[in-house]
Amino acid sequence: MGFILDNVNSPQDIRRLDMPGLKALCHEVRDYIVECCAGNPGHLASSLGAVELIIGLHYVYDTPSDKIVFDVGHQAYAHKIVTGRKEAFKKNRMRDGISGFPNRDESPCDAFGAGHASTSISAALGLAKAARLSGSEGKVVAMIGDGAMTGGLALEGLNNAGDDFDEDLLVVLNDNEMAIDGNRGALHSYLLKVTTDPAYNKLKTRVWERLGAGRLRNWVQRAVRKTKAGLVNKSGGDLFEAFGFRYFGPIDGNDIEEVVRTLRRLKDIKGPKLLHTCTVKGKGYPHAESDPTTWHAPGKFNPETGERLSGARQVDRYQDVFGETLVEMARKDSAVVGITPAMATGSGMTAFAEEFPDRFFDVGIAEEHAVTFSAGLAAGGMKPFCCVYSTFAQRAYDEIIHDVALQRLPVTLCLDRAGLVGEDGATHQGVFDLAAMRSVPNTVIAAPKDEKELKDMLYHGLGIKDGPFIIRYPRGLGENVEWRNIPPSPIEVGKSELLLEGAKVAIMALGPAANRAVEAAGRVKAKTGECPSVYNVRFLKPFDMGMMEEISGFKAIVTVEDGALKGGLFSEVCEYVASHGLDIIVKGAGTPDRFISQDSQASQRAACGLDADSLQASLESLFAEI
Repeated sequence: MGFILDNVNSPQDIRRLDMPGLKALCHEVRDYIVECCAGNPGHLASSLGAVELIIGLHYVYDTPSDKIVFDVGHQAYAHKIVTGRKEAFKKNRMRDGISGFPNRDESPCDAFGAGHASTSISAALGLAKAARLSGSEGKVVAMIGDGAMTGGLALEGLNNAGDDFDEDLLVVLNDNEMAIDGNRGALHSYLLKVTTDPAYNKLKTRVWERLGAGRLRNWVQRAVRKTKAGLVNKSGGDLFEAFGFRYFGPIDGNDIEEVVRTLRRLKDIKGPKLLHTCTVKGKGYPHAESDPTTWHAPGKFNPETGERLSGARQVDRYQDVFGETLVEMARKDSAVVGITPAMATGSGMTAFAEEFPDRFFDVGIAEEHAVTFSAGLAAGGMKPFCCVYSTFAQRAYDEIIHDVALQRLPVTLCLDRAGLVGEDGATHQGVFDLAAMRSVPNTVIAAPKDEKELKDMLYHGLGIKDGPFIIRYPRGLGENVEWRNIPPSPIEVGKSELLLEGAKVAIMALGPAANRAVEAAGRVKAKTGECPSVYNVRFLKPFDMGMMEEISGFKAIVTVEDGALKGGLFSEVCEYVASHGLDIIVKGAGTPDRFISQDSQASQRAACGLDADSLQASLESLFAEI
């Protein structure tokens, strides 16, 4: 930790610094982020690129009285460090540590929680409106990345905010992808200087007041906007002007002097404003600057050399199975297309994108569009495989119902990161999809127990005639089951698989949890002589009623699912037992009715009773009870 940072424990401490001190603080914060993330992995490149913007906002605005609303929060590490959490940041994303995203429970400086994209403008508008209605003088800033700006919610927020000239709202567009060379000329510099000048803005306000309401004022305002739009259209400013925002920029968001100077001028300009800032992902750390995609979340690394320390994987990830199988199927069937909402690398689709660029569609951070676009592709005769992280699929719930299921369109929805996801914490847990989708008519919901079964299910997606066909699979490593050199096997929809035959107790497990159930059952048999039957459920919908008939004479059923107990497999079994008047004990292992905080996946599963040790203990207790 550096000399300046040692003495910064709140935003008020930042505001005591002079410009050289601010520059030094930016360097020290950036070094501290690298140092901490090297041993405790997190989201690196985005946060490094936003340091000057965040320091500048806290310097100019009176936080926490003034509010900064972050979008997603990948870029908010500097914010956490300078708002009293620099020691806590050492346990960022860890058990009993702080969240990797803005969290209202952590600090009054976290004005609004985030974890999903495109929420900041809507939330900031709500905060600005609340401030005005309550008589508060506090100002509100929304900080959003160019990627999140593609989301429909961001555009809805812009549309609403730009129509309300009474709200004092600043949107800072953190643009780290667009080419900006053409926007660096003298004309843009002059335009920025003029439009942020206090004297200019006071004069402008007086002119509008003198003109009064009416046709003349409307005509003059339209002419001014049209002229300005013509000057700023190269930087995208005409789009935001059309939404009703006054557009300023672009500026160099990694130049703390320019950031502070511009924010000071914008602070007292009334109405909705947008400041376009251009930053470099990974700024100040050459390895991250040269490869920001890899260094978005690089895992552990050597901060001096940039060597990543994750080591070679001995087991394939479920994402690898999905990506390679998709390529394999596309080679055989020209109707196969792949769709992702800005998660090509994470979902394993980069090889597909390279080999079939005309059949790969990255639609940006727009999950709703991804699903409806896939529905259109299916209606046109294609075979879409739409891969969305489970937590983000929640945003497309209406589209899954209205645009796919209602029309029985053959879309294969691949829900990656289903179940407990680990260090990303409460905002990213993929535990709600089973409960959400089970009530939707015309759907098939499947969960493979291992890599080979995932491959089989993906191949089944080639032949579906109506849909959606939903396949959910977890984040991370598989079961080390051979799948590459084995041809796909046909799989019967709605049919479970008996993995272990026993008596008295039946374990019904969905997804990879079936492997932990078999392990636990084997331990119980070796220790007590009692052996439960273990079923690999495979399909939550349609549910295997034949399996239920087989175990109707058992004394107890234990359901195991990497998802919410309320509404998923446990609910399905309880409903069956109740409706058939069976005298059977039903117990469930799954996620409880609360949000699960950040921790390792293994620890989260143990806490929810989903690991082999917990299942063994539950089975031993149950056998003793019956």
